[in-house]
Formats: sequence, structure tokens, C-alpha cells
Amino acid sequence: MKTLIETLLERALAALPEDLVPAAARAVGIEVENTRDALHGDFASNLAMRLGRATRQNPRKVAQALVAALPADEAVDKVEIAGAGFINFFLKADAYHREIGKVLHDADSYGRSNMGSGRRVQVEFVSANPTGPLHVAHGRHAAFGASLCNLLDAAGYAVQREYYINDAGRQTDILAVSVWLRYLQRCGEQFTFPSNAYVGEYLVAVGEQLFAAEGSALKHSAAEVFKDLPPDEPQGGDKDVHIDALLTRTRALIGEQAFDRVLKTALDGIVSDIREDLAEFGVTFDRWFSERSLSDSGAIDRSIEALRASGHLHVKDGALWFKSTDFGDEKDRVIVRENGVKTYFASDIAYVLNKLERGFEHLIYVWGADHHGYIARLRAALIALGGPPDRFEVLLTQIVSLFRGGEKAKMSKRSGDYVTLRDLRKEVGNDAARLFYVMRSNDQHLDFDMELAKSKSNENPVYYIQYAHARVASVLRQLKERGLELDIAHGVASMHRLNEPQEQQLIKRICAYPELVRQCAAQRAPHSLVHYLRDLANDFHTYYSAHQFIVDDAGTRDARLGLALATQTVIRNGLKLLGVSAPDTM
Repeated sequence: MKTLIETLLERALAALPEDLVPAAARAVGIEVENTRDALHGDFASNLAMRLGRATRQNPRKVAQALVAALPADEAVDKVEIAGAGFINFFLKADAYHREIGKVLHDADSYGRSNMGSGRRVQVEFVSANPTGPLHVAHGRHAAFGASLCNLLDAAGYAVQREYYINDAGRQTDILAVSVWLRYLQRCGEQFTFPSNAYVGEYLVAVGEQLFAAEGSALKHSAAEVFKDLPPDEPQGGDKDVHIDALLTRTRALIGEQAFDRVLKTALDGIVSDIREDLAEFGVTFDRWFSERSLSDSGAIDRSIEALRASGHLHVKDGALWFKSTDFGDEKDRVIVRENGVKTYFASDIAYVLNKLERGFEHLIYVWGADHHGYIARLRAALIALGGPPDRFEVLLTQIVSLFRGGEKAKMSKRSGDYVTLRDLRKEVGNDAARLFYVMRSNDQHLDFDMELAKSKSNENPVYYIQYAHARVASVLRQLKERGLELDIAHGVASMHRLNEPQEQQLIKRICAYPELVRQCAAQRAPHSLVHYLRDLANDFHTYYSAHQFIVDDAGTRDARLGLALATQTVIRNGLKLLGVSAPDTM
């Protein structure tokens, strides 16, 4: 309904004479808000006041011109000018009633729009290092990214979901060594596991897989493996010295080809587990993109040459630097070290170029808040490669603190002392996890209360929203048990009977849903949808407690049941966008 008012104001503004509002002043933007008091109508706009400031004219004079230029519309009952120049719109009751009819007629598609006009948007999210199972922080990235993609899709964008597999570099080498050590333990070797390796028990199974594939072919004695290595110093000193020496020793003992096989076994096993975990969580991707493919295909070298050809590289101290300060970064960045080894950033640049070459019109990255420092350099790379800066967007997701029994759980991949996403889902369920993860804005810290997530109470928003959906289903079952049927067409035609305050509130809340979806997509704000659904559920529960639905009068009965069914439809559609089920019984 708000979109209708915006459209009317756009047409009125376009019809104003140039001498009243010059073209240069018309870019102020049209804002329409729901009124807080029904005495001021349904919607209000401050457009006249904004135009008045831009043109140095009396806002009420501008408001009068706008109202005079408004095209007629059957949904609008009257328009009033209030205060310093607010324009208040009063809609006819049957405009809302027709909208309820749309909900019931277009149930599965209600709330969808063409706001995005098919624009190709790529969203890359989760992209956790494949060095272990997903933990609860990754779950927030998954829930937020998936919900955002669903919202963009509902708003008419062509969305591609991508997971970037960080399967190259030092961390994956440490993973390979860790798996090989688990393999040696399977072969009967005994030793103290290095503190800077990945020590989690999840690698025991991968070590078993390696043993099943290789037998004892890669076996070496623990004495040979650890002979004369620098000491492992977990309480002080440089722990990397020990693990780096162990990396060199491992390669020397089993050879590069065998090392690659070990790494492949580790990555295949962990990535497969991540893929399965996310799929069970209702999070799927259109593409899983391998970082190693950028090197293997020559994409990194191509991106470096593209920057060199455009004059954005320079050599300093034997290293190759990207002149990112030319594009707003705080300092230039090394992309090839003096020893000839390419940096992680070189891969990131190649990945940006790859996305641009695939023709995406907008790139969205969902990162952890600790990656904030990478935004400026990556934006600089995109601009240097010819990509417009407005095509690049990074959404930072703050950390999750998981509480069980009032105690905060620890998370560390290397130590293995952390709560996995799979464990969380098993304890609280997918629905609670998906909704709790997006209850707050992604840029706010999230305390995940597991006890609340498991509770069957009105304080648990998952239970409260789903219960509203189930209550409607229960009423419809009662109707059938009484030998009655809902006549939807009759119900829509009888909506004028619904004049109770709870009915009016519920009708208006339902009709706000399409605009809310567009707003959530534009603002990247799944949490606003959670709040809306909670308010909608509250409106319905209030209505349910105040009035009987199955009454003798057929017109009133069909109207109330039609309104209940419309409520259920919007709740179901909204929950689907959040990846949450809508049960008929609870």
C-alpha cells in the first residue's frame, strides 16, 4: 500500500511546473511513512517540506500544489495537509480488503515483486576455511546469507549463491600435516600432538580414510618425524617454528605427490562434511568455488598482468606491490613477495576479476567482522580492474556468543574445544537456529540463548510465530469437523463486516508485508522480517483471544476465517524466506 502512495507522489511531483519546483530540486527523494495515529490517516509524507527547503518556498504552498496534482485513485479516500506541510493519505477500507483478496488468491507468490528487475547479484557467504567442521559462528553467516539471498530473490533479483573454498595456502598445509599425524597414530605410532596443528578429534576419521586409501605406504616412525625439530612451545616463544619445520619434514619424508594426496583426502572429507551440514541446515549454493582453481587456471597471473598493464603495480624491496592507495586504501599492498610467493591478496584480486568476468552486476560479500580491514584493499582492486565501486558491497557479521546454562561456550578449531553447528542444530533444532541467528542485525553482537531457543513459551519468537500458523490450521480443522467450509470469495466480499480494532490492526499489518519484504531486501535486513512476523503473530493471538471465528453468521464467519487464512499465508511466506518451517500442529 505504501508503494501506491509513493507512485502517486512521483506522478504529482513530475506534474509540477518548473517555476515552482525546478528539476534540480526534485531529487530530494520521496519518503512515505505509516502514521501512528489513525486520525492522521494511513500514510504521511514530508515531501512538501523537503521540497520547500530545497526551493526556499513555503512548504504548505508546495503541499497544496502536490495535492492538486495527485492523480485520482480508487484506493484513496481523501488527502489532507497537516502541520507545516505534511501530506496525509486516508485509504478506503475496501482498498485493504482487496489486498487481503490478493493474499488469498496469490498465496504462494504474495510478497514477491520485481524491484530488482532481474539484476544479477552474486552473494558469497560462509566460505569458512575447510580445516574443520562448521562452528556456531559460521552458522550465523549461513543463516544471514541464505535469508538475504531469499529476500533478494523475492524482490526480483537474479541471485547466485557462492561458497569460496579456501583450499590453498599455509593453513591447508598445516591441515595436511595434522591428518598425516592422525594417520601415523592409526598406524600405531605414539607421540605428543603438536600444539599448533589441528588437534580436533574430527581429524581422526580423516586419518582413518587416509589409512584405508594408502595402507602403510606413508608410514614413518615418530622418532624419524620429530628428530631434531625445534621445540614446541605452547606457553611462549614462536610456535610456528615447530609446525613449519614439521611441514618441511613431512614433505621430505613422503614427497610432494603423496603430500598432495593427503591434502586432497583432508579437503574432500571436510568440504563434504561442510556441504552436508549446510544442506541439512537448509543452506545450499549454486557454486562451490575453489581458490586453488585460480592458481591452476592462471587466473592469478592474468589479474596481476591486468594490473601491471594499467600501471597499478610497482616493485619495492624486491616485492611486487599493488598501488591500492590510488583508490583510497590506507597503504599499498604486496601481491608477490620477494621470494616469488604470491600473497592471499593476489588470490582475492583474481577472484574479483573472475566475478566481474562472469557478468555479475552487483557483488555482495558476507564476512566476519574481523575482516573489516580487507574491505578498502579489495574495493581498490575492483576499481583498478575496471569495476564500478557501487557494484561492490561487504556485509560484516559480528560474533556469536553461545550460552548454555548461563555459561559461555568456547570455540577454537585447532584445539577442537568448540561447539559445532551440527551440535547446535541437534540440540535446538534447525528452525530455532535459523531464526535466532537473524533476530538481530548482522552488524550487532549476538548472544544465542540455547535455553530460550528450546523453550515452548511466548518468549521464544520461533514458537510464538509458528504457534500462530498452527492455530489457524487448528481453526480450519474445527471448521471441517463441524461440516462447514470456508467460502473465500464470500469472505473477501464480506470483509466490510470486520470493524473490530483487532481486525483492523491485523488487516493493516498483513497489507504491509510486500513493502516490508522489499525494504528488508534493500536494507539487507532479515532481522526486520523477524520483528514483523513477531508483531503479526502477536496481532493474531490478540485477535484469536478476543473473538470467535466459527460463528453462525456465514458472512462474518467467512470474513474472519479469510483474514485468519491470510495471516497464515503471510506467516508461512515470511518464515520460508528465513528458512524456517511453518507447522500445522504443535
